[in-house]
Amino acid sequence: MALSRNKLAEIFDKREQEIATAWLERQAAGTRRLSPAEQHEATRQSRELLGAIKTAVQKDGAENPSGPAWTPVREFLIHFSATRAKSGFTPTETASFVFSLKQPVFDALRKELGQDADALAVETWRATELLDSLGLITAEAFQKSREDMISRQQAELLELSTPVVQLWDGVLALPLIGTLDSSRTQVVMQNLLDAIVKTRSDFAIIDITGVPVVDTLVAQHLLKTVAAARLMGAECMISGIRPQIAQTIIHLGVDLAGVVTKATLADAFGVAMRRIGFAVVRDQKTKTPER
Repeated sequence: MALSRNKLAEIFDKREQEIATAWLERQAAGTRRLSPAEQHEATRQSRELLGAIKTAVQKDGAENPSGPAWTPVREFLIHFSATRAKSGFTPTETASFVFSLKQPVFDALRKELGQDADALAVETWRATELLDSLGLITAEAFQKSREDMISRQQAELLELSTPVVQLWDGVLALPLIGTLDSSRTQVVMQNLLDAIVKTRSDFAIIDITGVPVVDTLVAQHLLKTVAAARLMGAECMISGIRPQIAQTIIHLGVDLAGVVTKATLADAFGVAMRRIGFAVVRDQKTKTPER
């Protein structure tokens, strides 16, 4: 039997409804129970993808899923994978969307070509290579979407972990919590400099009470931030110098000469207030609550 290059396209065209129904049944029997809304969306996506595959096969055959005729299919799978990644689906659940199409297609091929073993073998192999390629596109797109999401979340967490607080008119505080590495230092420095420009502050306090370890690298990062703030016209102080940290800095031989350091944020704030001409005094009219 002479095989038509688009024999697979003929089968998709002739048995599209049958393939779609069987495909949806296999998806419904999967390990994840879909909500009615998810089931409705899966049905729409299945029919859309099946139609796009049929059109691509008719135009360019099944041998070249990277060709221009397959662009709508690839774009659909990339968007589909990104949507599933955001919705909390696993890589297996996402890739199974494509791979579950194999059995319905094989059944349709068997019904059409069951009397011709050679033709059935050839078309089954074509369908296998095609669906495997589409499954890999789906898996790779899903992985990239997950990596992009993680990168965005890390960047957002980094921003949230370095807030600049305006304690008073002209006085900023930057409380640091956790490890201070090179990438985070860049965010710290950028946030602080932006806040200095925005608020026109003359004093900035970097509080390292929440920094568990101060080594040579961390100290150098702090000095760079202090120097950058000075270049912007603001005096920068470091607070949260606990006894253990003070001993470590001395042991490492880190030179903090010229940098005002205080044990607590309150002490550093008091210094800043005095330098801008303010003093905090108790209101004599206010009575101390009795205990």
